[in-house]
Amino acid sequence: MGQRIVLFDGECNFCDTSVQFIIKRDPNGFFHFASLQSDVGQSMRKKYNIPENIDSMLLIENEKAYMRSTAALKICKKLTGAWKLFYLFIIIPPPIRNIVYNYVAKNRYKWFGKMDQCMIPPPEIRSRFLS
Repeated sequence: MGQRIVLFDGECNFCDTSVQFIIKRDPNGFFHFASLQSDVGQSMRKKYNIPENIDSMLLIENEKAYMRSTAALKICKKLTGAWKLFYLFIIIPPPIRNIVYNYVAKNRYKWFGKMDQCMIPPPEIRSRFLS
């Protein structure tokens, strides 16, 4: 199976917290990470025809790009613990699921703030970040 890559907004505090959340619950290292602002992120945008106005967390899995709530739920499916249960929400049609997702995404800078630069991962997980 191919590599699973989570693309995230490297300037967003909420997105950084989300990446840290995933790492703590992904002891097997299923996921690798790249910011949307990085060369890898920009390359993935082009490869998978992801529009520039999409600033959602994205999941690249099996050569397919997943966005918004679908990406989040597919990530939850691979996490340890009860987080897997969130995947059950996949049965709700994406337009309905994305109402909540889009509301949080739209307000994330206002609620959680913005960083001047991407975080520097600690050495023990640095190999999971693509640059």
